[in-house]
This record gives sequence, structure tokens and C-alpha cells, in this order.
Amino acid sequence: MNAPSTRARAAAADTPVVLRKDVDRIAILSLNRPQSRNTLSEAMLQGLLENFAAIANDGGVRAVIVTADGPAFSAGHDLKEITAHRRDADGGRGYVKYIVETCSTLMQNIMDLPQPVIAAVDGTATAAGCQLVATCDLAIAAETARFCTPGVHIGLFCSTPMVALSRNVADKHALEMLLTGDTISAEEAYRIGLVNRVVSAGTEREQALKLARKLAGKSALTVKIGKRAFYRQREMSVGDAYRYATEVMVDNMMARDAEEGIGAFVQKRTPTWEDR
Repeated sequence: MNAPSTRARAAAADTPVVLRKDVDRIAILSLNRPQSRNTLSEAMLQGLLENFAAIANDGGVRAVIVTADGPAFSAGHDLKEITAHRRDADGGRGYVKYIVETCSTLMQNIMDLPQPVIAAVDGTATAAGCQLVATCDLAIAAETARFCTPGVHIGLFCSTPMVALSRNVADKHALEMLLTGDTISAEEAYRIGLVNRVVSAGTEREQALKLARKLAGKSALTVKIGKRAFYRQREMSVGDAYRYATEVMVDNMMARDAEEGIGAFVQKRTPTWEDR
């Protein structure tokens, strides 16, 4: 295959690394570096951080879809970019720390986002790309999608992807992926709980949009409360989780949307949300 021309490389550099399109109060973010398999390069990480920061403050957005252009969802960190910093005075340690910390911040920002985030995956999600899928609140995978944490093959255990992966699937499934580096199919990813459902190739965005529209029809306040409580209680003991969830539920019950929703249920009508 011929290398891309200078003109083609310049054109790619001029296009955003992350494309945003809003449809029906849903923000669709597309990783837009297919020529580099949508690696989570420094630029890609910054692009995603900027988009999620904007969405967090956008009351008009009620759900987010993360997808990708090209044959790969994401090949993880840009190893060429990292390797180039081996020539730094510290052997690249500072740059690696910066990249991994930036990636970790992105993953936590997704979890902290008020809106639910859905991954729509086709192609391969590798290492930090798999981490991104695991971090999203929900995931729709095309039947052609593949997932792996292959760092062990190159002497670099996928330690940060492990954090998200191990919080999605049972320990033995997570450790098998991490220790073998083997690629699993979309069906296997569904079986172990990494994705919510598997759909026909080419329909993953449509199906993610269908799910996002369903979420967008709920009270944004209630979704925000529930998402935040889900992630917080998961790290607590059972007793602490129940105490925390009790307080959350009482506060939620006092919200206008809960009053409206319960009233609409009793009166057999469609609720009108005010997100308060």
C-alpha cells in the first residue's frame, strides 16, 4: 500500500480529531483519525476532553454516543508517539506519565458526566480503546467488532485499561483477557458483560441512537442523580452503600420531576419533565 501523500497528510491534520454532531438532543462524537486506527494520541485525548467538558455544561444534550470512523474503533495509545519520547532526558518517563494521567482523567470525566454515554463499536477496540468502551456507561457492538487488551504481547501489561475492564466483567474473564492478550468476538464480549448487545454490522450507530433517544426522553435530573449514585455506591461497603442510596433516594423524591413522574403514573398520563 502506498504511503499517504503530503497533501493527504496535510488535509488530515486540518480536520478535527473528534467530530461532533448533535441529533435530537444527543451529541455524537466520532474519533476521526482512521489512518492511525483512531489511536488515543495526545491530540485525540485532548479533543475528547474538550468535547466532554463542553457537553457537561450543555443542558441541551441529554445523551452522548462515542463512535469512530474507519476500520478500527481505537487501537489504544499511540505507541509511535510515546516511543519518540524515549529520546527525552528522562527516557520518556515524564511524557508517558502525562499521557496515562490524561487518559485516566478522560475516563473519569466520562463517568462523572451528567449525561449517559453509549459506545457504538465496530472494528477493533484495543488496549486503551477497549478501556474507553468499558468506561462508557453502555455499549452497542457490531457483530464484526473485536476487543482485546494485548499489552502483555509487547511487555506492557494493560494496567490502566484493567481498571475499567475489571469493573465491567468478572475477575476471571478480565484476567484471561489481560494475561493472554487474546482478541475476543463481539458475542464473547456480550457474554461476559463488556457490551450490552450485539447488532448487525453497519447498524451499531443506528441502534445506539435508538437507545440514546430512549434515555433522552427521561428526566435529565433523574438520570444525572442515578448515574452519579451508581458509580459512587459501587465502591462502598454494602452498609455504606445503603445509607448513601437512602439519602440519594430521599433527596430525589423531593425533586419536582419525581413529584411530576409519580403524579403522571397515578393519573395515567405522560409526564412533563422540568429537570429540577
